[in-house]
Amino acid sequence: MVLSCSRFHQVCAIAGAAIALTSSALAAPVAGPDVTAALASRATAAIPTDTLQGKSGKLLARIVSGQRAGGIRVLRELFGDTTSGRPGIYTASSLTPGRAFSFISLLPFSAKRAGRVGPYFIGTWPRERRTTAGLPEGFIEVTKDNQHTLVSEHFRLRDFLTHDQQSVWPKYLVLEERLIDKLELVISDLELRGHHVDHVSVMSGFRTPQYNVKGVGRGGRALDSRHQYGDAADIFVDSDRNGQMDDLNRDGRVDARDTKIVLQSVERIEQQHPDLVGGAGLYPATRAHGPFIHVDVRGHKARWGLS
Repeated sequence: MVLSCSRFHQVCAIAGAAIALTSSALAAPVAGPDVTAALASRATAAIPTDTLQGKSGKLLARIVSGQRAGGIRVLRELFGDTTSGRPGIYTASSLTPGRAFSFISLLPFSAKRAGRVGPYFIGTWPRERRTTAGLPEGFIEVTKDNQHTLVSEHFRLRDFLTHDQQSVWPKYLVLEERLIDKLELVISDLELRGHHVDHVSVMSGFRTPQYNVKGVGRGGRALDSRHQYGDAADIFVDSDRNGQMDDLNRDGRVDARDTKIVLQSVERIEQQHPDLVGGAGLYPATRAHGPFIHVDVRGHKARWGLS
C-alpha cells in the first residue's frame, strides 16, 4: 500500500510520536476529528526531531508491531483500519525526492510453528524452550517483490537475509533498527574523515537459528550469536564493488589495518551514542573472504580480534 506524498508530509510527526512514545504517554485514548492534531501535538512536545529517520537521519523505514507503544495506531492513522494487525510493508513518498519511506508491520513470533513459518525453516532459538525472554518480537516478511525495499540510505532488506533456502519465498527476517542506524552513523563518521563510502557490503546479517547452528564449533560461530537476534552484521566497505574491503588507509594493501579504520569510527559512535554500544570484532582475510568487521548493538561493550 502506498501513501500519497501530501498525506505523508502531514503525518510524519504523528508517526514519530506513535513509534517512540511510551505506553504511559499513549494511555489516554484519543478519538474524534481532532485525533490528528492531538497526536501531532504529542509528537511536538515529546519526540526529538530525529525520531522518524533515526539518530543518523538516514533511516528510510521504521518497524511497528502490536508490542510497541502506538505501533498499530500509527498504521491506522497513516493507512486506515484495513492494515490493523496485517503484516506487510506500507510505503509513503519521502521528504527526499525519489526516495520512499516505509513502515514495516511485523508478523508475530507466535506465527512460527515447529520451527517454520510456512515453508521457510527458521529453527529454535537457544533457550526458547525454557523462556520467552529475549526472543524476537516478530518477523519481517520478505518477498521477491519487496526484498529491494530501502531501510536506510545504504541498506536494503535483502542485505540482511540469511544465506540459504534460495528458492523459498517468502523469507522471514529479524532486524533491529538500532543496528541500521549505527551502521549509517559509522558511514557518516568515515566520510567526515575523508573516506569515500558509496557502498557497504553485508557479509552476514540475520541468521536463522537453524542456519547459525551449522557453523557452531571451535573457531566458528557462537551458539548464542547476536546475528540470530537481528542486531549484528559482518560488514566491509566496498565502494569500488570488487567484493572485498577497500584500502581505507591508502597503504596499497587490503588487510586488517583497514578494518581498524572502521573500528575507530565504531568507537567514536559508541562514545557519542551510548545507547548504541555493542560488540565489535575484527576478522582477517582468508582464502574464502577478505578482512571484515563484526558490528552489533547488544547493549554492552565487547571487543575481540584486535591484536
